[in-house]
Amino acid sequence: MAPASYQASTRGDKADKTTYSQTTSSNLSSSKTPVSKLLEGKGDAVFSIRPNDTIDHVVGLLKEKHIGALVVTDQNGMLKGILSERDIVRQLADQADGIMDQSVEALMTSDVVTCTPSDPLTDVLKRMTEGRFRHMPVVTENKLCGIITIGDVVNYRLKEVEYEALRMKQMIVG
Repeated sequence: MAPASYQASTRGDKADKTTYSQTTSSNLSSSKTPVSKLLEGKGDAVFSIRPNDTIDHVVGLLKEKHIGALVVTDQNGMLKGILSERDIVRQLADQADGIMDQSVEALMTSDVVTCTPSDPLTDVLKRMTEGRFRHMPVVTENKLCGIITIGDVVNYRLKEVEYEALRMKQMIVG
């Protein structure tokens, strides 16, 4: 028995002999999606702190903004480091006394891995996974222009895969 969506061919259906098969470039096109595409939907808002701010101030900002990391910038907006919830928790595990009064500079990661808007999302995801970090600042010409999380990248890729699956289903069904 034929599926409910099946329609028998009619006389004019066979006129177009062109096929629309997949190619290597069409199959790999999503792997070339740049970071800038993700930022278009997410926006370029970045919450930052200064190296001399206290951890107490940072914890309040993380809670208020519902985020997991803050970039550390100087007065000119140049990237100096990044401070995540994980950095704070590690310090708490080592030494809980007086942590809230410590400066950001004492706990921040100063050797920050960054990406550019033109970097492919799949490359960024790979670097984040291998480096075991969840936040990556986006920099262009030494200027901070956004921040992405591993969740942002995974969600974007899931939407791409869902869209590709829908397109294939439409090609099959007609």
